[in-house]
Amino acid sequence: MRVLLAGALALALSGCGAVYFSPKVTSGSDGSSKVRVLPLTAESALVANQSNYRPKELPAVFYATAGSGGGALRGAGAVPPAPTDLEQRPGALQRRLPPPVAQRPYEIGIGDVLLLATPQSGSTVEELSGLLAAQNRRQGYTVQDDGAIAIPDIGRVSVAGRTLDEAEAELFQRLVAAQIDPTFSLEVAEFNSKRVSIGGAVGQPGVAPITLTPLFLEEAIAGAGGIRAEDLDFATIRIYRGGTLYQVPVRDIYNGSASRIQLTDGDSVFVDTEYELSQAQAYFEEQIRLAEFRQRARVQALNELQSEVNLRRAALNEARTNYQSRVELDAVDRDYVYLVGEVANPGRFTMPLGRQATLADVLFGEGAFDNRTANPRQIYVLRGSTDPREFTAMDAWQLEARNATAFLVATRFEMRPNDVIFISEQPVTRWNRVVNQITPSLINTGLNAARSN
Repeated sequence: MRVLLAGALALALSGCGAVYFSPKVTSGSDGSSKVRVLPLTAESALVANQSNYRPKELPAVFYATAGSGGGALRGAGAVPPAPTDLEQRPGALQRRLPPPVAQRPYEIGIGDVLLLATPQSGSTVEELSGLLAAQNRRQGYTVQDDGAIAIPDIGRVSVAGRTLDEAEAELFQRLVAAQIDPTFSLEVAEFNSKRVSIGGAVGQPGVAPITLTPLFLEEAIAGAGGIRAEDLDFATIRIYRGGTLYQVPVRDIYNGSASRIQLTDGDSVFVDTEYELSQAQAYFEEQIRLAEFRQRARVQALNELQSEVNLRRAALNEARTNYQSRVELDAVDRDYVYLVGEVANPGRFTMPLGRQATLADVLFGEGAFDNRTANPRQIYVLRGSTDPREFTAMDAWQLEARNATAFLVATRFEMRPNDVIFISEQPVTRWNRVVNQITPSLINTGLNAARSN
């Protein structure tokens, strides 16, 4: 019985050489391939990274926005002229002054034109070529309906509702973020957002812009050509503000009995030389109807623009969804790195789009490194030669990671398409697997010997 067991054990051990084979990296001494085993260090990683590779990019639909390339808001069209019917002269005139206006810095609004000036010497000409070209042509930047100005090389900068100091600070940050010389000056070239309408018995009825300096009633009237009335004793100035009508006799302004009246955005000023209010009322009613008309036109234009943006957004979402479906069906040409040996998930690693992937991304991002069975001394990156004349040649970059600091090198080693990452097994792992294969054979041999006796 003992002789049979000893014979069975000898027979099993004699076949150990054919029981288990583990893969390993060799130098290709058989002549089938030319393999160069190279140590992977910080210096050799720089050499390996010199090979040309440009990661694949996401489709352009992932960078587009629904608002890009959109149409502008349409205008409201021509408006009717103000009524000019005259009335009879009044008797006694009453004075109802508007409340004072709070002093505050000028806030940039939609329609204003900003002029950006930059120095024209040194490297600034090279860095701000687009801005300097605009300045040399004396072209300003109009504040558009979304409250922003579009500056070449910078993009859209939101300035509406900001003071000049706040707008300069925002533009300064954008220039610094774009790595452009932030030397500039900003000023308002055209004041179009805040206006006061002036009508009635004046030389040139129209609108007066509110600028950096406050606009007072007498200055606005003087800018409109002054009052055109034969007898100023019967002339009155009416101011429509926020749904309330105020009035002040012209004589009170000129003789100084009435304090200076500062005008604000949206005021309507009408110089009346008659007693009845019908002409002034007609003027103010037309101003109200005109404002309502423009508001309705703007709302309708905004709705049309929103519908256009929604259609664009739906088209972009559909294109992105179609691309993602193609990725899920593996119908998109992608770059891969392959994992073999002592890895937790053998297979392939999909290289990211638009950026480089490193050896550390593959080892730890996909859970590839198995600490229980992997040999940290033998982590290889197998990379074939790009020269057709050396089709069978390859480099085996070996990462010796017994010292954990070596994994820092893995964060600097860039992967290339079709790289193969191979991790060898621990010696004890190899022996354990051999024993696991031999043990059933020994048991079966012993049982067979026992049964035969």
